[in-house]
Amino acid sequence: KMAETPSISTGKRAAFQVLAGGSAGFLEVCLMQPLDVVKTRMQLQCTPAAATLSTEATYNGVFDCFIKMHRQEGVLSFWKGLMPPILAETPKRAIKFLVFEQTKPLFQFGSPTPTPLTFSLAGLTAGTLEAIAVNPFEVVKVAQQADRQKKAASSFTVARDIINRDGFGRRGLFKGVTATMGRNGTFNMVYFGFYHSVKNIVPQSNDETMEFLRKVIIGFTSGTLACFVNIPFDVAKSRIQGPQPVANQIKYNGTFRTIGIVHREEGFRALYKGLVPKIMRLGPGGAIMLLAFDYVYEYLLANHS
Repeated sequence: KMAETPSISTGKRAAFQVLAGGSAGFLEVCLMQPLDVVKTRMQLQCTPAAATLSTEATYNGVFDCFIKMHRQEGVLSFWKGLMPPILAETPKRAIKFLVFEQTKPLFQFGSPTPTPLTFSLAGLTAGTLEAIAVNPFEVVKVAQQADRQKKAASSFTVARDIINRDGFGRRGLFKGVTATMGRNGTFNMVYFGFYHSVKNIVPQSNDETMEFLRKVIIGFTSGTLACFVNIPFDVAKSRIQGPQPVANQIKYNGTFRTIGIVHREEGFRALYKGLVPKIMRLGPGGAIMLLAFDYVYEYLLANHS
C-alpha cells in the first residue's frame, strides 16, 4: 500500500507526483515509440484506391509496416518523432496527475469517498487540459512520423518550418487541438476511471509478485479499453495534423467533420485504423506508466528529507 506520510507537505507531494509522472512517461515513450510511429503511418493511409495512385508504400498491417519501414528507411525510423513526446512528458504528466488529484474532490458530489464517476470525470478533465499543453509537440511529432525520407529532419527544424509557414494558431502548432482534447480526454476518462475503480475492488496481495501482476493486469486492461473508446478521435487527429491528400488544399479540418469524412469515404472500420499498434503500445504502456509512477512515487515518499 502506498505510503501516506502526514509530515509531507502538499507542495512536496505534488513535486513528487511530477517527478514520478515524468519518469513514468519517459520510460513508456522510449519503449513504445516504434508502435506509435506505425500507428500514425496506418492512420494517415487513405483508401486502397487512393493509395494505388501514390508512389508511397502501402502498409498491410502492423508487421508489414515494420518490415517496409525497416527496409526503406532503416531501423532508426521507428523512433521518428521521439524528441517531441519526451520534451512534452514532464509537463504532460504534471498536468495529468495534479489536475486528476485536485479535481477528484469536486466530482464526489457529496459522497464521502471517490466513486467511479469521480475518477472518470477527474480523468476527463485532466486529459482535456493536458491536451492543450502537448498539442504543439503532437503536431511536430506527426509531421516527423509522416516523413518517409530515410534522413529525417530534426524536431527543431520541423517546428521552425511549421511556425514559418503556418504560425502558432489553428493552422500551425495548435492544428487539431480539439481532436487532441477529444483523444486525451476520453482516454484518461476510461483509463483513470477503470484503473482506480477496479484497483479498489480487487484486493491487494501480500505477495510482492502477485501484487505486481495485479497492477500490471489492471493497468493493461485500463489502457486497452481506453484505446477502443478514443481511437476515432486519434484517427481524426492524425488526418488533421498530418499531410493533406492534395497539396495546398485542406481536406481534413474539424474533429467531427473529419470523422464524418473518413466514415463516409472509407467506412466505419477506417475510424479504427491503427487500433492494433495502439493497443500493442498503450496496453502494456498503460501498465508501464502506472507501475513506474507508483513505484517511483512510493520511493520518493519513503526517502524524502
